Amino acid sequence: MDTILEVPPDMELVYAYPESLTPKVTHYCPGCTHGVIHRLIAEVIDELGVRERTIGVAPVGCAVLAYEYFNMDFCEAAHGRAPAMATGIKRVSPDKVVFTYQGDGDLAAIGTSEIIHTANRGELITTIFVNNAIYGMTGGQMAPTTLPGQVTTSSPRGRDVETAGWPMKMAELIGMLPGAAYVTRQSVLDVPSIRRTRKAIKLAFQVQLAGLGFSMVEIISTCNTNWGLSPLDALEWAKQNMVPYYPLGDTKVADSVRALMER
Repeated sequence: MDTILEVPPDMELVYAYPESLTPKVTHYCPGCTHGVIHRLIAEVIDELGVRERTIGVAPVGCAVLAYEYFNMDFCEAAHGRAPAMATGIKRVSPDKVVFTYQGDGDLAAIGTSEIIHTANRGELITTIFVNNAIYGMTGGQMAPTTLPGQVTTSSPRGRDVETAGWPMKMAELIGMLPGAAYVTRQSVLDVPSIRRTRKAIKLAFQVQLAGLGFSMVEIISTCNTNWGLSPLDALEWAKQNMVPYYPLGDTKVADSVRALMER
């Protein structure tokens, strides 16, 4: 794929459009951080040199059109079923690099069973889990990750934990399973956190390539449209409210993964 911008002959190219992304304008809302996450995944796949054998799986949700933005094989699963489809693809074609791209309404609600059993079996796939604490595509309803007291279209008085339960901490839950080799929670709320998230995504794919087990990167993201905030205010809101409840960092690093990191 050609670079989007022409570089004059007297200048050095230091930052290019990832080969693993298409130049299509996205459908995401202005200020949405899905685009940042897409780029990080694409950069890592390019760096690892695995684009030609990578297959992505996206279910229903804001990422339902992800196949239009990634320049690689992609397929779409029913709502919540991306881990099941990815399992089938990986087992049939073990030489492929397979990842799912899922939101919190998808992975932590209708797809809870799929992600838990996929991780518990230690399937050799990678899951990118975008957590913005709300159902983004369908109108801003309360999700399993919605914070206590957070107002949504289906919790106009704020989430009541006595009736709706507590927000699901998926990284901690998945990290308890023996088949999970690497589970981490990162964010894309500022430049330092974006850099750390890129490293985590790369390690997650390396874990798959090394055949060490299931890997998942949960990413704290924003939904400024459904939160009713400006893009900058949404970033700050997530830092002040989401990060304290969903602390950043690794929740599971198997010994085999530590050995991989030390190479």
